[in-house]
Amino acid sequence: MKRSEFLKLFGGTLLASQLPNLLHADNLATINHPSAALRGEVQPNIKLDIRPLTINVGAEKPFSALHISDSHLTRVFDTESDRKRDLSRHRQRIFPWAEHYFDAHIRYATENNMLLLHTGDLIDFVSEANLEFIAGQLSIGNWFASAGNHEYSQFVGEAKEDAAYKAQSYDKVQAAYPNNLTLASQVVNGVNFVAIDDVYYNFTEQQHELMEKEVKRGLPIVMMCHVPLYTPKHCEYGLKQTNGLAAYLTGAPLEITSKYKEYPNLAPDQKWRNRSIQQRADKPTLDFIAWLKEQPLLKAILCGHTHYFFEERFSPSAIQYTVGAGYTGAGRAIKFI
Repeated sequence: MKRSEFLKLFGGTLLASQLPNLLHADNLATINHPSAALRGEVQPNIKLDIRPLTINVGAEKPFSALHISDSHLTRVFDTESDRKRDLSRHRQRIFPWAEHYFDAHIRYATENNMLLLHTGDLIDFVSEANLEFIAGQLSIGNWFASAGNHEYSQFVGEAKEDAAYKAQSYDKVQAAYPNNLTLASQVVNGVNFVAIDDVYYNFTEQQHELMEKEVKRGLPIVMMCHVPLYTPKHCEYGLKQTNGLAAYLTGAPLEITSKYKEYPNLAPDQKWRNRSIQQRADKPTLDFIAWLKEQPLLKAILCGHTHYFFEERFSPSAIQYTVGAGYTGAGRAIKFI
């Protein structure tokens, strides 16, 4: 896409997310916009925390991308349920400036003619307003995105999140995205970006088979996923951040996850809330990660989820780069060479 076309397309994007009283195209219902400024609060001096990075992937020609994650948009239409609107108000207090930083990220990518890579939790929960908004965002400009666990969260923490839970909203969420959320690829200047779903700390045998097909294409691969894959130093750092509760990594060894702190007073039907259960790696996941480490075409892994910056070598050929939270203005300006 030419720079002039990119800027033209994103002009409408910036405006759309800044309007205080958007209308639903079907029923003209006003939106409950998550901007704290619209509730009479003083807007912050928006300052992005964009950190430069160069990754040698063997591109046909150099190009730039902005990697962001965890935007946590909290939109809801006033025609949605009382419970959904209450959830929106509650979550807006946690992410009061999310939309401002989202706009600023788009502006930064636009001004620098960058591919925009998003590694999940673009939205904070499933709502008609969130899905309609991101469908519009992702349909224009130069995006490639992977899913996060919040993409499928209906009321944030209300139920065990597993394949059955995801299935309740999967079709609706998938319809908002231009690429397949289980696994999708996009080739840019000879580099194969592969977005893969590990939102519940697991990979499936089907995903393994699909990834093997991507490797057989013979192109250098940059993998995008929401949850970082286990690496020793990141695990140690994550456990310190949570005081031993969990590392929030996919594929952590059982000897580590089994020692995560547990909630002692949970009822039997609520034991799933323990991170030792939520984040326990199964055999397909461990097999996939072991295989992935042996793939020389894997050049980098981009991820989010933990809301802080971290990087560590994953394999002989690849470093894993975890980006900070988008709702705080974090991002990485990556030059692929």
